[in-house]
Amino acid sequence: MSWAEVYPWRAPAAGGPVIRQVYDQVRGAIHEGALAPGGRLPSSRDLAAKLGVARASVVAAYDQLLAEGYAQGRPGSGTYVCGDLSGVMDLKAGERPPVAAPAPTAQAARLSSLFPPQAQTFSNGRTLMDAHALGAWSRSTRRALRTLDPIHFGYSEPAGDLRLRVAVAEYLRAARGVVCDPDQVMLTSGAQHAVDLALRVLLQPGDAVWLEDPGYPSTWQAATAAGARTVAVPVDRAGLRVQAGIAAAPDARVAFVTPSHQYPTTVAMTLGRRLELVAWAREAQAWIVEDDYATEFRYAGAPLPSLQGLDGGDRVIYVGTLNKALFPGLRLGYLVAPRDLVDRFRATRWLIDRQPPTLTQAITLDFLQSGQFAAHIRRRRVAYKAQRDALAEALCRRLGDVLEPDVPDQGMHLVAYFRDGRDDVEAEAAALARGVTARAMRPLYHDLKPRRGLLLGFTGFPASAMDAGVARLAAALGA
Repeated sequence: MSWAEVYPWRAPAAGGPVIRQVYDQVRGAIHEGALAPGGRLPSSRDLAAKLGVARASVVAAYDQLLAEGYAQGRPGSGTYVCGDLSGVMDLKAGERPPVAAPAPTAQAARLSSLFPPQAQTFSNGRTLMDAHALGAWSRSTRRALRTLDPIHFGYSEPAGDLRLRVAVAEYLRAARGVVCDPDQVMLTSGAQHAVDLALRVLLQPGDAVWLEDPGYPSTWQAATAAGARTVAVPVDRAGLRVQAGIAAAPDARVAFVTPSHQYPTTVAMTLGRRLELVAWAREAQAWIVEDDYATEFRYAGAPLPSLQGLDGGDRVIYVGTLNKALFPGLRLGYLVAPRDLVDRFRATRWLIDRQPPTLTQAITLDFLQSGQFAAHIRRRRVAYKAQRDALAEALCRRLGDVLEPDVPDQGMHLVAYFRDGRDDVEAEAAALARGVTARAMRPLYHDLKPRRGLLLGFTGFPASAMDAGVARLAAALGA
């Protein structure tokens, strides 16, 4: 007889928060040793039936346990107690262990924030897969393994499986207004891989490239590594200041932009700026790399149309990713190349890593064709909006005198700006010491005068975890 059957479960008391009571019972069972580290938690369906509550309440309680490090999910297998509980067993609910070592240096904090633990509160780019999506992904995996198409036993097209490229092209035409056919689509390991390919195809050492200021650090680092002459082009509330780019480097070969959801400021490029940018690229015979990394998650109105669609696909390389729409470990993204560049992209891809993994593509194709991807995105938009709002509300309530949150209409993070202009790099290090990843804005600027603040991801943590995370952040800021 299992522990789940003999443990003295209690139906939640009337009038109290059901999710919290379920969470407290499961956490109590872990502390009492009823389930050892590494043991499997009861399924959400079984526990919901035993407690007489909605299954969604159990799923939400498990999400909180996952966020706090008590549990870990295994796709297709269930939810398990974390194998190492030494850091959380003596804590109160919602707390994270303090770090006894001295606060890390700014450089160490920067490196740690690039690769934070999975449950590190407010880490950016994290995602959540609910029980529906996990179950559907498991079924797609089993179907792909059962069929084992002959394509898996040999080499295939460097651009990726044609069937998945057809599905991606159809999705981009319908959802983003991208002008393309499947031959223009190349499957990559993610947006960063696509950016690296674009740098290899488009640039010679010493060529000038426009980069957003502030901007995504990995794009800056990749351009520098490629030997490009990097030109910082300022971003304001209307997006990239095209005229400033022309004044600084009219002969630039490529402009890298995030027009629908600028990283990190979250602003959207206005139509006027988009038309200016396209006109410059045509006039200068330059290229634009449009990184549309968070396109699926827009919380007010329909997704913004792509820059590539406005251009017609002549001068724009469109970049997107499924790693943020689904989960980062998937390692699957895509680019859409102008027709004149398709052969060069394929040849370059072949030299680097030959082709994308066929089995991953087969699973993803099944997930898309089954309708589960669209359903997952609809549910995530609702959930992520609630998580965004919960974070913003907690920041205003707990830290309103210190931070001013800028709540975005799209994306996976928000920026909270300091009202008193304090050192955000020091704040980042202090937060990291309390188990909170709050990326400082200042290092993301180059020539432009920085506006100091903290970048906080909200998509990887349930709404119920926001209060505890903000409380730890408040303690780190001395508020």
